[in-house]
Amino acid sequence: MKAAKFGYTRVLEVNEAIAALAAGGGATKAMSGSQSLGPMLNLRLARPAQVVDVAHIPGLRTVSRKAGWVEIGAAVTHAEIEDGVHPPLAQHPMRQVARGIAYRAIRTRGTVGGSLAHADPAADWVVTLAALGARLVVGSPRGERTIEADAFMLGAYTTVLASDELIVSIAVPAETPATRWGYHKVCRKPGEFAEASAAVYFDASRQRARIVLGAADGPPLLLQALADEIARRGAPAAGRASLQSAVQAALPERDAIDQKRFTACVERALEHAGVFAGPEQAE
Repeated sequence: MKAAKFGYTRVLEVNEAIAALAAGGGATKAMSGSQSLGPMLNLRLARPAQVVDVAHIPGLRTVSRKAGWVEIGAAVTHAEIEDGVHPPLAQHPMRQVARGIAYRAIRTRGTVGGSLAHADPAADWVVTLAALGARLVVGSPRGERTIEADAFMLGAYTTVLASDELIVSIAVPAETPATRWGYHKVCRKPGEFAEASAAVYFDASRQRARIVLGAADGPPLLLQALADEIARRGAPAAGRASLQSAVQAALPERDAIDQKRFTACVERALEHAGVFAGPEQAE
C-alpha cells in the first residue's frame, strides 16, 4: 500500500519546525528517520496533510554532558548511540540497549525522538528511558517544557504531546561508579518488537532505584516498591517470589504464562545489574 498524498517540508531550525507544526493545526506531523511514521503512512494509519522533516536540524543532532546529565538531541540515531559516536554516551547503558533495537538498517535511520513520539509500548526506548528517569524537553510556540519520561506516554501510540509540540532533546543521568542497570526483552526472533521487557536502574549515589516493565500494551509500568526494597536490602529482597508478586500486582489481568514471561525479564535484568537473589533465596 502507498501513503496517501501529503506535503513535505525539510527544515533546518527548531523554530521553523515548531512554526510549521503550529501552522498545520493538527494536520502536520514531524518526521526524522521515518522508521516509525513511515510505515504508518504506508499503511494509511496516519494521514497528515503535511510532513515536516526535522532530521537535518543541527540542534537536534548533538549530545552534551551537563551537570551530571547527558543531553541527547531528538534526531540522534540509534546507530550513533550504538557505535559510541558521541563521547558522553560512550560508556552509558543506552549504548547496549541501542544495539538490540530492531535491525541495523532501522537503527541507522531511526532516532530517539522519533521512537518516543511514536510511543509503541513494545519499543526499547520508552521502557529504558522511564527506568533511567529521563526528562524530555519539548518545544512549542509557548516555549519549552520538561516532561518526565514515565509520564510521557498515556497509552499505546498516545502521548502528552500537543499537536504543535516537538521533542527537542532527552536528558538522561550520566553514568557514575555506582550505576547498576540491566535490560532484558523477549522477542520471537531477533529484530522483532518485544512481547515482554524490563529495565532496572540503581544508583546509590543518586538515591535512585527503578524497575520498569515494558511491552505491556500501554505505558511503562513502574515497580517502585520492589525497587525501593531491593535498594534498601540488596539481593535478598530480589528473590523470585518477590518478583512474581510484584509482576502479578502490576499485571493482574495477564495469564500465568505472560506473568512468568515478565517475571523472567525482571530476573534477567536484575542479573545483569548484579542484584538478583535467585530462587534459592526466594522469600
